[in-house]
Amino acid sequence: MTSDAAHQPGRSQQDVFSEPEQAADRQRMRLAHTTAASSLSVRPSGAEVWGWQGRTLSRRAGAAGWLRLVCAPEAKRGGRLWEGTALADTALPRSVPRPRLHGVRDWIAGGLAYRAELTEYIALPAVTTGSPVLDRDVQLPDSWWADLRSALATLASVPTDRESVRQQWIDRNFRRFLGIDPLRITALTTGHADLHWANLTAPALVLFDWENWGRLPVGYDAGLLHAYSLSVPGTAARIRHEFADILDTPDGRAGELVALAQLLQACNKGVHPRLAPLIAGRAEHLTNAPVPRPAP
Repeated sequence: MTSDAAHQPGRSQQDVFSEPEQAADRQRMRLAHTTAASSLSVRPSGAEVWGWQGRTLSRRAGAAGWLRLVCAPEAKRGGRLWEGTALADTALPRSVPRPRLHGVRDWIAGGLAYRAELTEYIALPAVTTGSPVLDRDVQLPDSWWADLRSALATLASVPTDRESVRQQWIDRNFRRFLGIDPLRITALTTGHADLHWANLTAPALVLFDWENWGRLPVGYDAGLLHAYSLSVPGTAARIRHEFADILDTPDGRAGELVALAQLLQACNKGVHPRLAPLIAGRAEHLTNAPVPRPAP
């Protein structure tokens, strides 16, 4: 899909984006990746890139490909995350900059389901590597921001019945993570659902990781990217400026709160400990109410 350095998924302090702890699982995933490469007639090369808790394994494949392998228990195969990349390739306009999909292979072995996706190799670097969190002022040009706005506006026009964020999650979790009553979300749009700095390239814009795209609250994508930028006030201010027409509306603030609540859920599991107080502070600014702090 991209270069080895560019497409490292985000890592927490607990290194949840890493190879599996068990040697047998590492060997199994590597063997399955090799099997997929053979089936798709490509040769893997370069560094391994492991996903969330070793669920995925990716490597460069051939001269122009990126081979990603995902594994799940057989009973949990299929569904939104499993099919997202393939559906994005057919449903989204080509004007949304993303890697093109070249081939897919599915199989089951030993009670586990595997999906291999061969996508276009993108040589452009991601804005951040190793973490979705911005840790420096990147000074992106005006044209880059215009392209991001255009891509998200085009994506918003795509009809889909995929649900990236459900009202049921909001109803269960808003009081726990935000300390407020759940909001009833009425303004929905089609979005990326994982808009962070390791999924965006520069100086030209490409969006990676279309696993979870679908219907979500207006303001969610911009709010999520803003949250991942809170440790760099200049960039955070630029996002608020570029997306003021969304974030400065009641619907946009509601969508941003959903993004903040989901990040606070992750922070409660130990992810992004340095960002957690900034996310909580942003939520308190929007709600004028104290936010339960993640356990240290």
